[in-house]
Amino acid sequence: MDRLKIEILADGTIKSTSDEVSPENHQAAEAFMRMLAGLTGGSSTRRARGDAPARTTHSHGSTTHTH
Repeated sequence: MDRLKIEILADGTIKSTSDEVSPENHQAAEAFMRMLAGLTGGSSTRRARGDAPARTTHSHGSTTHTH
């Protein structure tokens, strides 16, 4: 099952964590995260999880990342 864990930290930072997201839901998850970043303003960063193996690198517009 595809899951995104969303946390609001004490300093107001929004943190999201996910396990593997299916190809069917990947684009929707990416769009949701872009919308969230746009609505909240400020900077947005992406960090790979150290406990999850990276498998593929791909791009969405100007964003390139590895899963």
